[in-house]
Amino acid sequence: MITPILLCGGSGTRLWPLSRKSYPKQFVPLVGEDTLFQASAQRLSGPGYGPPMVLTNSDFRFIVTEQLSTAGIDPGAVLIEPSGRNTAPAVLAAALWLERTNPEALMLVAPSDHVVPDAPAFRAAVAAGQGAAEAGQIVTFGIKPSHAETGYGYLELEEDPGDFTPRAIGLKRFVEKPAQAAAEDMLASGNFLWNAGIFLFSVQTILAAFRTHAPDLLAPVQAAVDQGQADLGFFRLDPAAWATCPDISIDYAVMEKADNLTVVPFAAGWSDLGGWDAVWRESGPDARGVVTSQNATALDCDNSLLRSEDPAVELVGIGLKDVIAVAMPDAVLVADASRAQDVKQAVAALKGKSAHQAEAFPKDHRPWGWFESLVVGERFQVKRIHVHPGAALSLQSHHHRSEHWIVVAGTAKVTVDETVKLLSENQSVYIPLGAVHRLENPGKLPMVLIEVQTGSYLGEDDIIRYEDIYARAPEGKA
Repeated sequence: MITPILLCGGSGTRLWPLSRKSYPKQFVPLVGEDTLFQASAQRLSGPGYGPPMVLTNSDFRFIVTEQLSTAGIDPGAVLIEPSGRNTAPAVLAAALWLERTNPEALMLVAPSDHVVPDAPAFRAAVAAGQGAAEAGQIVTFGIKPSHAETGYGYLELEEDPGDFTPRAIGLKRFVEKPAQAAAEDMLASGNFLWNAGIFLFSVQTILAAFRTHAPDLLAPVQAAVDQGQADLGFFRLDPAAWATCPDISIDYAVMEKADNLTVVPFAAGWSDLGGWDAVWRESGPDARGVVTSQNATALDCDNSLLRSEDPAVELVGIGLKDVIAVAMPDAVLVADASRAQDVKQAVAALKGKSAHQAEAFPKDHRPWGWFESLVVGERFQVKRIHVHPGAALSLQSHHHRSEHWIVVAGTAKVTVDETVKLLSENQSVYIPLGAVHRLENPGKLPMVLIEVQTGSYLGEDDIIRYEDIYARAPEGKA
């Protein structure tokens, strides 16, 4: 049985403004209707696969379980990383967890933000490497290059992959991200494949590799697992022990030093969606090389991507050539297509000027649903709040603001101090400053309300919690 290990803690700044620190690209439907995370979980499921283990951070834990539930997938363990320490500590934590729960398992480690259009072909590649993994090999998957890419590492094979029929081939060496001339030489040779960062190995094989090649990781990661705490349906790795882990990738820590490496070539399509140029390629440009979303229109344009993520914003391009334009409710990106990899510089510039758009997504996701700010002014704010069926906000109060709630869809169960009542569409309630209150959705359909806040301070940290079904901190975000 193969246990998928899904890594989904990254921030994806090169796909700003759609991907941001608070809601990164793996949770967004960039290509197709499913999110990248959902597509990854579905791709690594079926006969021969166990429930996926997920490694993520605290902010994303409820997004992970919600999206898996929507995709019809029951997760295995969900490990919460207290901070980002790169892929080596994450993979080791997963292996140590499985050592005590399923020590004979095979681990299929995969990022959750890749696009693989042909899922059956990928599962066939995994099956082709399974025998080698069971025999003690570390199996990686090499992607047939479509162009001389300088943004990926490469794998040099010991023999020509031929027609790319999935089979285990010896790995000669890893190659770091090359300069353009070297990338062109490797593409021409035919013996070099892109390193997808996807690995298959047994629990015992990878633990032995860490003991041999990265022994300094063993003690802190083992302590983080041993001293971790269960939290609802999640497992929080111990923050103090985790903070002492080196920040290092699995490639640097283990793969580039190991001598039991095998590659399975794969030629059925793959992308890590590392920039808007990759989204353009994977979205199927038309005869003039143009990709538009539902709310975008291109007139006499060539080789361009026009994408609006807000139904209220119509994006129109006229006479554009080699342009990327992405519109969100709160930010717009316009870039030359050749500068797609420089979007992260724009994010850094926005952070430098303290623009909240640099990291904060327009919709603020919570375990109970989401909200978005519609209007913000001096001493007032108007929000739209969406609460999932059966979900509830914490029992809370505020020091600095009062609130007025108007239900616009569904039914709300409202607690204000000692009073509890049901509100239906077009009914409202006032929450005085300091009142202890809670909002719940007792129905089977989403509940939506408009919230009008007034007060001297309207920040999300003006919350005191008294009860919370999601076991969050007594103070902080709703």
